[in-house]
Amino acid sequence: MTATATQFGFEELGTPLFDATFVVLDLETTGLQPGHDRITEVGAVKVRGGEVLGELRTFVRPDRPIPPAVTAVTGITDAMVRDAPSVATVVPVLREFLGSAVFVAHNARFDLSFLRAAWAVTGAGELDPVVVDTARLARRLLADEVRNCRLETLARHLRARTLPEHRALADARATVDVLHGLIERAGTLGATTLEDLRDLSRSSSDRAFRRIDLVRDAPSTCGVYRFLDPRGEVLYVGKATDLRSRLRTYFGQDRRRRVADLVRECGSVTWTPTPTLLEAEVRELREIHRHRPRYNRRSNRPEAAVHVALTREAFPRLSVVRSPGPGHRSTLGPIPSRQLAQHLVEALQDAYPLRTCTPRLRRAQDHAACVLKELGRCGAPCDGTQTGDDYDAVVAAVETAWEDPTELLERLRTRMRRFGQDGRFERAGEARSRLHTAARAVHGARRRDALAGVDELVVRRELADACEVAVVRRGRLAGTARLDRRAGDAEALAWRAQATLDDCAGPWQRDDAEEIELVLDWLERPDTRVVAVEGVWDSRIAGGAALHAAVEEARRLGRQLRRDRQVLNGAKVVRRAEAPLVASG
Repeated sequence: MTATATQFGFEELGTPLFDATFVVLDLETTGLQPGHDRITEVGAVKVRGGEVLGELRTFVRPDRPIPPAVTAVTGITDAMVRDAPSVATVVPVLREFLGSAVFVAHNARFDLSFLRAAWAVTGAGELDPVVVDTARLARRLLADEVRNCRLETLARHLRARTLPEHRALADARATVDVLHGLIERAGTLGATTLEDLRDLSRSSSDRAFRRIDLVRDAPSTCGVYRFLDPRGEVLYVGKATDLRSRLRTYFGQDRRRRVADLVRECGSVTWTPTPTLLEAEVRELREIHRHRPRYNRRSNRPEAAVHVALTREAFPRLSVVRSPGPGHRSTLGPIPSRQLAQHLVEALQDAYPLRTCTPRLRRAQDHAACVLKELGRCGAPCDGTQTGDDYDAVVAAVETAWEDPTELLERLRTRMRRFGQDGRFERAGEARSRLHTAARAVHGARRRDALAGVDELVVRRELADACEVAVVRRGRLAGTARLDRRAGDAEALAWRAQATLDDCAGPWQRDDAEEIELVLDWLERPDTRVVAVEGVWDSRIAGGAALHAAVEEARRLGRQLRRDRQVLNGAKVVRRAEAPLVASG
């Protein structure tokens, strides 16, 4: 919610319960399985504002015998349904009676499953109404007042005018009275709209639901939202494709302890609608970096991004640093995490004989060698075993690998194959992991650098009913707009002067890495198209073929590993379920 006032449409304010039209339905069937059993009787009552608008009752010919046990409960016999209309005749009538009304039933899943089966058999299309389940709502509102939530129990407790008798219309009338009683109870908790009623049935506590007024005016658009404490401190920042729907889930529907704590501490909720989801994602990221909300976990530490650098000394070595300085001759980054950067360092050290010790060495090479020389892990420039010129060539090869990683990746792949041929499969797996790490790190850094070097980029994305336009300056999002689908490129270019989301002057910083990745993901979608560019955006990368192959291999193996874990976990669950119980004592 921004400082500007907004007038909402009825669809955003919710349908008042007094104005909502409900169709309360009950079915009698030959059994409990919708795929096997059939409907024998339909009873429905249409109500609005407490007034009955119409009723529907009919037997349905099931074309199969009714089990004696069912007849004993409902009193419906084969003779009673022999001349009844078929389900193909009843479905069109029932569909017209339902219309666009809210579907209400006691244990609605059961009735809906049979209706959907009937819809499918008759080719009536899909049945996807707004649903209110009186059983679920009663469990939420009356759990402390009744011994169970059976329809008969609730009807007696709420003093319904009609008691259920296992016949469709009588049970539907009883459900109407139960619904009205539950709506009255829900009103004491502040539920005044159909949306409130459905949220209340899904909520876990009255305390959380009573605070839903904090987001009652949220619009049904994408945007970014903030939870603030009573002092105005930002507790949490999030984004949503539908602000209204997403924000309402916090107030009772989400049962996580952390969410309950957030709602309890919250003093207010604000939101900013955005024209596109991309802008919402970028705003969310920037606000998390700015405010460091304590309830945000993702993206809360932009300082975690680091660089891999070669030190500026006689015999340079690799180092992981937060910010490169005069003591570093060349760098690669930012890299999203220190762990990923360290894995890249290890991959480079596997491929090139760089020293790993930390003492500063003199060019005179008059130092004593360490144990790494004996282990064959170092060329030992310290004592002259590796000449200064040879070491300089290694350093130059590392710097070249940052620009064109073809040789680096081939060295790592050769090392992996050698371990595999020697039967050292653990080491081969480790080498493969480092190969993939190096590929991802170099690929990501080169992609970000390429976009950050473009002064301005105007891109449009075609949607079914509109087009999205984004202006990107030096890798950062400057603004987005949602235009009519018929808008031409000239209109998109005319709009870019209004793109003032952020001052994008100057070189990109470490905090920008995650934002640039977000923008890149959006730009690389197949439905986006460049409208104008100032500068050069060259996405070609030296060694790109080798990089692409390694990155795709890593993704493919990652997907396979996840599938294998799912299969393994599923097998464990099955074995655990099949394990015989052993009696003790």
